[in-house]
Amino acid sequence: MSQNHYHVLGIAATATATDVKRAYKRLAVELHPDKHGGSALYEERFKAVAVAYGVLGDPQRRAAYDQQLRQAAQRAAEQQRQQQYRAPTQHVYGVPMPPPAPLRTRRPAGSGERHYRTIPKQRRFTRRDYLLTFGLLAAILAFVLGGKLIMDHVTAVSNYEDGLRAYRRARWSAAHAYFTQALHFKPEFGAALRRRGEIEQLINRDYAAARADYEAALTDAEPVAERAHLLFRVGQCLAGLGEAEAAEQSFTVSLALDSTQSTAWLARGEVRLFEQQTFEKAAEDLSTGLRLRTRAGRPLPLKYLTYRGLAYYKMQDLTQARADYRQVLEANPKNGQVHFLLGRLAQQEGNAPAACEFFERAVRLGYTYADEARRQNCP
Repeated sequence: MSQNHYHVLGIAATATATDVKRAYKRLAVELHPDKHGGSALYEERFKAVAVAYGVLGDPQRRAAYDQQLRQAAQRAAEQQRQQQYRAPTQHVYGVPMPPPAPLRTRRPAGSGERHYRTIPKQRRFTRRDYLLTFGLLAAILAFVLGGKLIMDHVTAVSNYEDGLRAYRRARWSAAHAYFTQALHFKPEFGAALRRRGEIEQLINRDYAAARADYEAALTDAEPVAERAHLLFRVGQCLAGLGEAEAAEQSFTVSLALDSTQSTAWLARGEVRLFEQQTFEKAAEDLSTGLRLRTRAGRPLPLKYLTYRGLAYYKMQDLTQARADYRQVLEANPKNGQVHFLLGRLAQQEGNAPAACEFFERAVRLGYTYADEARRQNCP
């Protein structure tokens, strides 16, 4: 008995729509020809699974198909009942006996009676036949490739959606696996590349892998804001890899596309401050980023306020540096690092007692680097 669509998917005729979809997704991944070296056997089984799901996945088509199965079963039962009650003289299949062979009335003709005529050779295939054959093969190939592309797209989107749900629940390993599976079926899937890159960068700290994903996603990124954000992410990865010049260039291109990115201004300011030591440019970038965050109604990050104060300190603008440090202390009075920096600032101004007092506070707040400065500069 040939298999019906339920047999192909390995489910019962009473299976729910969820069971049908789950069986299809499992078999689509298991039987995909790419996993079996392009085997023709697996390709045929993969197409059979796709056809079965196309029928059983649609409620109306499934209802019509179930009606056809019931009618076929009724016809088979009727035929079996007729065979059981056939007449003794009736043939099993209703086919009459062949007629008897004719009686031979004479001997076969001799060679003298036989006539031979040369049959001209005929071309089996004309040019039109070849064109039709090639056209048919091309149509079949296009149909197969189109079906494969559609199935790959459907499977990739399904895996991406599963990965997105895991991503939102902070199940990073599962999300990474789902995104990787989606990219197996659709390597240019920009959303999956970006999400997997974020996991590699922010969770796994694998900046090289994250950079590769972001740069691949840039290939088809259309909106300007999306390209700007991806370039910002690439710059962060380059900074993490110690490539300061490339990181600064990536941030610059990102800001040229979208100058409203406060995080990109702050990140470029950080690179210019610590890696390139261009303090004036760093202070300008940090000020722009902080100003954009204020306009957006977002809280100011204390880390970048501290960085801007340090940039002003390096520029010998001690008044602006003190203002930034004081603003950080208002939000976090127990910040030992800022007390230490205020001590350095007082030391720069020649106010040794104030410097020692700040160093002492920094040590009491657990900032161990201040202890060496206290021992060297304070009695």
